[in-house]
Amino acid sequence: MFQIQRTERGGQPGQGVDPEGRAQQGRSERPVRQDLALTEGGEPLEYLTFPLLERTGIVKHLFTTRLGGVSRGECATMNFSVDRDENRENVLENYRRIAGVLDCRVEDMVASHQTHTTNIRRMTSADKGKGILRPRDYADVDGMVTDEPGLVLNTFYADCVPLYFVDPVHRAVGLAHSGWRGTAGRMGARMVEAMGERFGSRPEEIYAAVGPSICRDCYEVSGDVAEQFIRMLGKAVAIPGREPGKYQLDLWLANELILRQAGLLPTHIAVTDICTCHNSGYLFSHRASGGRRGSLAAFLALKD
Repeated sequence: MFQIQRTERGGQPGQGVDPEGRAQQGRSERPVRQDLALTEGGEPLEYLTFPLLERTGIVKHLFTTRLGGVSRGECATMNFSVDRDENRENVLENYRRIAGVLDCRVEDMVASHQTHTTNIRRMTSADKGKGILRPRDYADVDGMVTDEPGLVLNTFYADCVPLYFVDPVHRAVGLAHSGWRGTAGRMGARMVEAMGERFGSRPEEIYAAVGPSICRDCYEVSGDVAEQFIRMLGKAVAIPGREPGKYQLDLWLANELILRQAGLLPTHIAVTDICTCHNSGYLFSHRASGGRRGSLAAFLALKD
């Protein structure tokens, strides 16, 4: 069994971090690992879930790992990028295996078209299969929302931040991809606004999770990128790096602060402590692999 390297920041597990970097009580527990029986190749299908989202009782969700699929080479084994895998059938088999975990069909899934925007699209049953089994009729969509049970939202990652949203009052969900550009554009807040406009969701009713992605220690950025975040969220989100003019950017903290500023309760936010770059043998990491990798995937759906 693969040993996950967890990354602590700002206090003990179970604590949050305020805008000045001080430990604070209230953060929900970290994501947990789940596994199924061995696959045909003898490898367990492993994935990650958030107990906070599970306890809402209305959703099924997961975040994939590299284990349990059929892709080969740089994309081994649970890859969801058709563009990076020489065998499309391998990718579809990976989808079928995850569909089995979620007790749905691949035909029930709909995929984003990620270009580091903050564009959000409402998905309906008419969108089922798009981006996976049939062409998309939309582009530049990094966030998706829906209130239709059984429609499985699907986004892709290899260091960027997955954001999950669940409103158990109005029975609505959202899933978003947020790299540094999306985070600078306050994607988390845009998702909260979109759910409010489309479904009547109130910020204090929404539960959110910041999923596995690159941690501060692994994410070096230039001074101009760091400045954007420091102006927006304070000094704690970007600390001086190992070289002059470089900074270490904390996308986990940045997204948490954006969600709290959008009105979410601290106890309604779960934040990962699993870094894709530190765990590049278990999770695909663009930075660790120099771009030679497959893609992880996030899935979220309202239960029927």
